[in-house]
Amino acid sequence: MPLNPFRQARFLLSAAQLRQLPPDSGAEVAFAGRSNAGKSSALNVITGLNSLARISKTPGRTQHINLFEIDAERRLVDLPGYGYAKVPEAMKIRWGQTMARYLETRQCLRGLFLMMDIRHPFKPFDQQMLEWCRARGMAVHILLTKSDKLKRGPATTALQAVRRTLKAEAMPATAQLFSALKLTGVEEARLQLAEWLGIEPEAGPRENAGGA
Repeated sequence: MPLNPFRQARFLLSAAQLRQLPPDSGAEVAFAGRSNAGKSSALNVITGLNSLARISKTPGRTQHINLFEIDAERRLVDLPGYGYAKVPEAMKIRWGQTMARYLETRQCLRGLFLMMDIRHPFKPFDQQMLEWCRARGMAVHILLTKSDKLKRGPATTALQAVRRTLKAEAMPATAQLFSALKLTGVEEARLQLAEWLGIEPEAGPRENAGGA
């Protein structure tokens, strides 16, 4: 198995409706976040594949559930961005309903990576996603993206504040610092992803994960 087992991820399919998803078996981990939170960039640096998830200068272009296959039993799921895209309100509502049904009914879903801009955490969409996951008892791992926009001290303070909020609200979530630009926290994110998917990662040189 390669040092980064996610480098073998390949596009599988794009689903506009849940009935278009592959059979509900194996293991999936989903990625969600506001359309300007850096979700596609996070997927790309975690997998080490620069063009796996489409990065657009216009946030909100991900309008379907995109699935990427790691192997026959494991998949990554890119959920539609939300909250910033310049699309009709009816489409935003439909996206929300589709994501809610996916999170509530998909039995092979092992956990959710939730991208939150470190400068603007806990927006209404973030809160809604956390509530859906809490209702199901679904594990959530928060990537506080764009941590390079803050100096180390303020970034650490922001991380601690997020963790305090999660604890106070009894959310089943963990959090870490993440920067797709500086590669902060990439190893930590990969380890969490590997744990959820049941992949034993090979040992390799450690990086500054930024999760303390």
